[in-house]
Amino acid sequence: MNELESAQTFSPDRDAVLAAEAVIRPHIRRTPILRTPAADFGLEGAPLTFKLEFLQHSGTFKARGAFANMLMREGAGRGVVAASGGNHGAAVAYAAMKLGHKARIYVPAISSPAKIARIKSYGAEIVVGGDHYADALAASTQWAEKEGSLQIHAYDQFETLAGQGTVALEWREQAPNLDTVLVAVGGGGLIGGMAAHIAGDLRIVGVEPEAAPTLNHALAAGEPVDVPVGGIAADSLGARRVGRLMFPLAKKYVDRSVLVSDEAILNAQKVLWEVLRVVAEPGGAAAFAALLSGVYVPAHDEKVGVLLCGANTGAVNFG
Repeated sequence: MNELESAQTFSPDRDAVLAAEAVIRPHIRRTPILRTPAADFGLEGAPLTFKLEFLQHSGTFKARGAFANMLMREGAGRGVVAASGGNHGAAVAYAAMKLGHKARIYVPAISSPAKIARIKSYGAEIVVGGDHYADALAASTQWAEKEGSLQIHAYDQFETLAGQGTVALEWREQAPNLDTVLVAVGGGGLIGGMAAHIAGDLRIVGVEPEAAPTLNHALAAGEPVDVPVGGIAADSLGARRVGRLMFPLAKKYVDRSVLVSDEAILNAQKVLWEVLRVVAEPGGAAAFAALLSGVYVPAHDEKVGVLLCGANTGAVNFG
């Protein structure tokens, strides 16, 4: 057992993110940024900086955490197992394929056909594990205990957070003058890992669907709490509660969580296509929806970065 694997009772820090970066760099893409005037979207203020993380292997940032788990923990050779609404499963399946491991992915019934097809394309075995993510997670845990497979949690795992945190490391190298970053939140692995690296150096704002306000409610309650899950982004942002490892990081470093409606997310998807010719899945467009809908209004000279974190969606007709 290595040092990182033994440290499962506390959250990662900047050193952990740097360690993950060194290990996973040969296996991941350095995704580009795009700077564009706010006026292109009918907004006022400084130019926006988009991080195009949907160009990462498997279509989302989650490949970073998947590789970090398989390369920084022992046991992947016995096979890996994960529960996922789709994106985490695709990332684990992709990383397993590249590293020569068998993968078994439990998905809930709400998973989109496009995401299931992507998981299958990487050669993983797929099992429908109930109606919701929590059901799939329980089934994957039972399998790991029975077969000795390495279980890779989508967000509540030290290495997962450390791997996702490399998004912030990379982005800050590309755009060192940002004041604020807007980040979509589901279970919190992405924003938690990014917060571990940023550690208060700039403002982090979480963006969640109104129908899945996990971090928003956790911050209000002072601890992770269960919330109802629904809405168009539930297959990627539909965790029932945020992870225990990310919450101390969010409490310390995340400025706030703002909520966006399904209508705002759909409009953000449409505008991203019309202006940038970017196709984003609902969860991937959520952060931009906060700006476009006016839920988050930057100061006049505030330099804002928007993370476009996923594009695993089927054919979309934006009219």
